[in-house]
Amino acid sequence: MGERQNLYFIAIVPPGEDGEKIIFIQQDISNRYDTRASLKVEPHITFKAPFMFAASAHLNVTEWFRNIRLDVKPFVLELKDFGAFPNPKKPVIYINPVTNSSLMNLQKGIIQSFQEAFPSVPIMSIELNFKPHLTVAYRDLKPEIFWKAWEEFRHKKFSASFAVTEIWLMQHDGVKWNRIESHNLS
Repeated sequence: MGERQNLYFIAIVPPGEDGEKIIFIQQDISNRYDTRASLKVEPHITFKAPFMFAASAHLNVTEWFRNIRLDVKPFVLELKDFGAFPNPKKPVIYINPVTNSSLMNLQKGIIQSFQEAFPSVPIMSIELNFKPHLTVAYRDLKPEIFWKAWEEFRHKKFSASFAVTEIWLMQHDGVKWNRIESHNLS
């Protein structure tokens, strides 16, 4: 039997009231459209998709994350309205982050640093073609129900903004995702 594996990802987590507003939306969609997967992780915008390392490499991962050099100062991120990926098998409904150079440069810097630190771990195409989004329904959202939900959310308005001052390294504990390390932008 092989060594236990740890699963991680890197993200922005909207703070305080903005995060709570998004959780309310996720719960509403869950209750009305029978989708619960998005409730297993707090609202976030993923920069580095889930990646796996042997449990013995945990300190290497956290050390890299703590010392990552990013040339991005804190910035304000606006969230505006909803979008969707109408994938035939696994559709997604999300809140749109308003794209800005700080957001894009932050993601690019994380991916470049990850590639340099862990060259044997492949980078996924979605990470190279970054489309920022904050998921509110996915994975267990049935395709036939997606269209009903999307008909509502494509016209729905949402607006929030918050200061991005840190990024988070998240780790899965076998049941849910947890924040384990933060990295302040400076």
